[in-house]
Amino acid sequence: MAEGGSGSTVPRRMLGRQLRRLRETAGVSVAEACRTIEVSTQTMWRLEGGQPVKLKDIYIRALCTLYGVSDYDTAALLGLVAETKRTGWWHSYGDAVPTHFDLYMGLEEAAKRLTMFQLTLLPGMVQTANYRRAMIWTVYPQMPTAEVERRVELVTKRQQRLNDSEFGLDVLLSESALHHEAGGPAVMAEQLAHLMEVGKRQNVSVRVIPQSVGSWIGLQAGHFILLEFPLHRETKWTEPPVVYVEGYTGALYLDRDNEIRQYRAAIAEIQRVALDESDTRDLVTRITREYAA
Repeated sequence: MAEGGSGSTVPRRMLGRQLRRLRETAGVSVAEACRTIEVSTQTMWRLEGGQPVKLKDIYIRALCTLYGVSDYDTAALLGLVAETKRTGWWHSYGDAVPTHFDLYMGLEEAAKRLTMFQLTLLPGMVQTANYRRAMIWTVYPQMPTAEVERRVELVTKRQQRLNDSEFGLDVLLSESALHHEAGGPAVMAEQLAHLMEVGKRQNVSVRVIPQSVGSWIGLQAGHFILLEFPLHRETKWTEPPVVYVEGYTGALYLDRDNEIRQYRAAIAEIQRVALDESDTRDLVTRITREYAA
């Protein structure tokens, strides 16, 4: 079973998590499972970890037989195999999607709610095209215009999720993010006006932590995104939350229970010191006028 394409992120993760649960419940060792479908321990680790591997129905059927899985659950697992072979719309953007971000895109597409916390920048889901261009050229000053526009188009398409009333977005911003002049005053005035327009949507919340707060937990937590997923009719199939932490050259995906609890506690504390939505609008409006002056 050789390594294959990236496929669809969430079905891969669901499939791997269920296979591991079923194996452990059946008391089957990793070595025995590997012998059954004739793969290496590393391949089994990747399969159960939701990593890209080339999947065939025959392997899943063999494992289900070994684990004593019901016909119903076997059919559900085979359905997930089919889902993993579908590619996401973002794959057509090629190099505009970094390798570490491909996994995030699959998670974002499946999520029902995002909680985005930023200290210094506006998150992609609320960026204007001009703000995005300014940020791209800051990091890649020699990038050809055509490639910049592909990246702008990518973030614009991501923002279409906001049109789904069942999708929720909570944006928590340090006031500092409103003062970094990406692209200059005119770009920032447009960006902050757009931020407030997005914040008027019923499924979007925008709140700012003012600089007057002083010391607060967000200064240590750093920027992150909490992704939460829809409940499945079978509770055991529901995808657990994930925290995405992007760095300069890569990213972390945190999903252990203790990690999620820690970030939820951080969100609660950040919300405690943040302005409410009305006071946030007043602050952002004032800063927008300063840029426009």
